[in-house]
Amino acid sequence: MSSGSPDKRRKMESALNQLKKHTVVVADTGDFNAIDEYKPQDATTNPSLILAAAKMTAYQQLVDQAIKYGMAKGGTEEEQVANTMDKLFVSFGLEILKKVPGRVSTEVDARLSFDKDEMVAKALKLIALYEEAGISKERVLIKLSSTWEGIQAGKELEEKHGVHCNMTLLFSFAQAVACAEAKVTLISPFVGRILDWYKENTDRKSYEPHEDPGVVSVTKIYNYYKKFGYSTVVMGASFRNTGEVKALAGCDLLTISPGLLAELSQDHSAVTEMLSVEKAKACDLEKVHLDEKTFRWEHNEDRMGVEKLSDGIRKFAADAVKLETMIKEKILSVKNGQ
Repeated sequence: MSSGSPDKRRKMESALNQLKKHTVVVADTGDFNAIDEYKPQDATTNPSLILAAAKMTAYQQLVDQAIKYGMAKGGTEEEQVANTMDKLFVSFGLEILKKVPGRVSTEVDARLSFDKDEMVAKALKLIALYEEAGISKERVLIKLSSTWEGIQAGKELEEKHGVHCNMTLLFSFAQAVACAEAKVTLISPFVGRILDWYKENTDRKSYEPHEDPGVVSVTKIYNYYKKFGYSTVVMGASFRNTGEVKALAGCDLLTISPGLLAELSQDHSAVTEMLSVEKAKACDLEKVHLDEKTFRWEHNEDRMGVEKLSDGIRKFAADAVKLETMIKEKILSVKNGQ
């Protein structure tokens, strides 16, 4: 009997493969060489991930090509740096699209988070760069901060330009409702960062996966969207452990770091569907409507949401500045070497 059990264990599919039966798995990385192994459907990037990847020797050619492009466009140093940044983000996206069958998410600079028109303009510029490279906008999700201005930028991009948006840095229920009402394609609620906040700001330091505050938040959002038939889909993001991932099996999509994808591929425990449309329809939730005033008030009432949104914007902005500094130094060295 005992000799048969290891065989049984070997035959049990990995948690990652089981998860893929319930949920679209997305790789959360700028390191596209890490994508091959886990066969995700889509991939997401952000300024922090691109910064980390741009420092890797393996990707210096992409950085150099982007700098050459930015310098060839001319203009002031600021314009050259901005054009290089845009090209670099799109270049990483293009490489990722060679590895995934689905879509890549490319982020608009977090420093534009409170300027709707600038976010729309930047998004259209990124889409134009993809189209120049022969990639249809159908394969790209533009990531925008889930500020009121970001959500309205998403609404405009979807309605007027047919550009699909991924609303990121989403922590509060008010943000989720406003995104659904704006009819954006997808939202990325941040599971792990919500958990971080509760650990830092309350006496409780550990949670079982089903009571993890990030898991509870995403479950509520998913149930609300499905109960009321919104077209916007939910992609859980920013995971701290595989327990959180498994507790959201059944969510439309989950974007997972290579480290956690590796753990899930080695894990052979059973994964069961935790979220479903049927369960959502049976939930006791009331429909709400948010205009700008109500949104700002409801979001403001959620201390965790307010603090994590502003903190996330600051962190992404800081990494964008680091990336710009790196690019400036490289442009200068190229000019001096000429």
